[in-house]
Amino acid sequence: MSETLIDSTLDSVRAERLTAAGTAWGERIAANTASAALTFKASGVSTGSVSSEITAGNHRFIVDEPEALAGDDAAASPVEFALGALISCQIVVYRLYAHQLGIKIDSLEINADADLDVRGLFGVEETVRPGFGEVRLTVKIEGPETRERYEELQATVDEHCPVLDIFTNPTPVSVELVTAG
Repeated sequence: MSETLIDSTLDSVRAERLTAAGTAWGERIAANTASAALTFKASGVSTGSVSSEITAGNHRFIVDEPEALAGDDAAASPVEFALGALISCQIVVYRLYAHQLGIKIDSLEINADADLDVRGLFGVEETVRPGFGEVRLTVKIEGPETRERYEELQATVDEHCPVLDIFTNPTPVSVELVTAG
């Protein structure tokens, strides 16, 4: 099968899925606004030196740290998974809105770089936050559209990407400590 035919088939399948999902959610929300509220759940169990086995829905994955941070380097670190979550959400939202806006994408690649100062993690310097100081995304899009159309798409994605929103806006988090005995 030629690469062009495979790409065309993938584009067709993607378009059908995006249209079907958009239509189904539109109908569901129109019938009952409360159905738009989703709850996602994950759980984790400590394994290895500092690694975790995470269960999210029907999926399981391991999260670890590099040896320099007491891990076995058996999997990506929590902050690498956070960057992966950001990249993957961006890709989903780029595809969704490219379809809605009629913008053709031939290829899409997103890279993330983030700076983390471990002085915050290890409590060496209380004025240094333990999380990322800055995250930089590079979005590489190829296709037949003008730069202005891709800028329109980027603005729309940045406005609607859930994980980008988590990264850029404070999200309330509550923590309940449960102890045995």
